[in-house]
Amino acid sequence: MSDNGCGFPAPGLHSFLFKPIATVGGFEFNKVMLLALITTLLVITFFTLAFGKAKVVPGKLQMIGEAGYDFVRRGIVYETIGKKDGEKFVPFMVSLFFFIWIMNIWSVIPLAQFPVSSVIAYPMVLAAIVYVVWVSLTFKKHGFVGFFKNVTGYDKSLGPVLPLVMVIEFFSNLLVRPFTHAVRLFANMFAGHLMLVMFTVASWYLLNSWMVPAAGVSFVMAVAMVGFELFVQAVQAYVFVLLACTYVQGALAEHH
Repeated sequence: MSDNGCGFPAPGLHSFLFKPIATVGGFEFNKVMLLALITTLLVITFFTLAFGKAKVVPGKLQMIGEAGYDFVRRGIVYETIGKKDGEKFVPFMVSLFFFIWIMNIWSVIPLAQFPVSSVIAYPMVLAAIVYVVWVSLTFKKHGFVGFFKNVTGYDKSLGPVLPLVMVIEFFSNLLVRPFTHAVRLFANMFAGHLMLVMFTVASWYLLNSWMVPAAGVSFVMAVAMVGFELFVQAVQAYVFVLLACTYVQGALAEHH
């Protein structure tokens, strides 16, 4: 029985908490960790099988792999960073895209039914990796003084407002940027999963009450949410990688 007395098992934060599958040396291994591990193995296995023995005339698996790889390379990396500078970052961005996409897509897979990215620790770690790459590249490309100018938006033409702009840009780039990069992915997956759970649970709840017609409406909404989530899952992977490429492009850009 729910707290509101109507018996409806409303989804909430408890929908994102899982009991440990196993505990080893005080370390708890749960369902979300298992899905993240499977995601890693799937990405590695797929690209190993697709390109491990690449042929001039590709087979079906290689064709699918090349299509996905080329989509990220040409559609995101080249368009953002450029072909010359971006080529070396293609493997990293391809790995990010497919890792995030598969983590998201677990939400609509039977038995799994949970997007790993809705647990903020995973987007935060990925955003931290991108952050380290961005900071490292900026230092390597511009040195300490150039790094400072890069992250503060230093521009002498701003005149009296330059100090204020530099402070805002400094905190925005070094503190806010990695946070928003992670939260954008997390929030979309969190909200999407919550809505999907709500309509699914409501369908079963209403089906066992006198409001059977409402159960049909809720079921249609649940199906529609699945289709919408499939779209959002891919878009969020795209946006995360697009932003990562934008940060890399900014690190490599010349600042005067």
